[in-house]
Amino acid sequence: MTTVTVVRKDGRIAIASDTLTKWGGGKESADYVANHEKILRVGDSYIAITGSATMKLILADYFASLEAPPVFDTAISIFRVWNTLHAALKEQYFLQVGDDKDDELESSRMDVLIANRHGIFGVAAHRTVQEFSKFYAYGSGSPYALGAMYAAWRAPSLDAESVARLGVMAAAEFHDESGLPVQSFVMDEE
Repeated sequence: MTTVTVVRKDGRIAIASDTLTKWGGGKESADYVANHEKILRVGDSYIAITGSATMKLILADYFASLEAPPVFDTAISIFRVWNTLHAALKEQYFLQVGDDKDDELESSRMDVLIANRHGIFGVAAHRTVQEFSKFYAYGSGSPYALGAMYAAWRAPSLDAESVARLGVMAAAEFHDESGLPVQSFVMDEE
């Protein structure tokens, strides 16, 4: 349970996340968990992760094991990386894929947002990859984040990082599965 956001505005790109970990009804805030970050740096990209807290460790381990960081510059390149990752999730990390007959594809059981100088992207659990033009949010607090970012994105006084952080802050304010502090990164667009 989390909220992650990405924003592209005025030649800048930002990514942000909350830092709360939830286990059932329990909350583990950044005050108690030292490794509370939900954003990984992989090469020149930042990846914000939703899903089980274990997914952050899995992705960090997987990407560190590669000879070179993967390239996340287009939707198709990201899809190819994620398809290869999905096979590793099953074989090396024991992902439970389930037997949901309504799904056409196996779920990777996480949604992620990716930010880099090439743009802002999302990868959904079934490996659908989308490139976003303005902003987006994933996670259980995403409806609050999307509403806040929609209202703020056109404000000339707010830059990409301010809008991304505002989305996470709105989710933390109104959703019980997102919590402060906010982690964020910003970069120039290509």
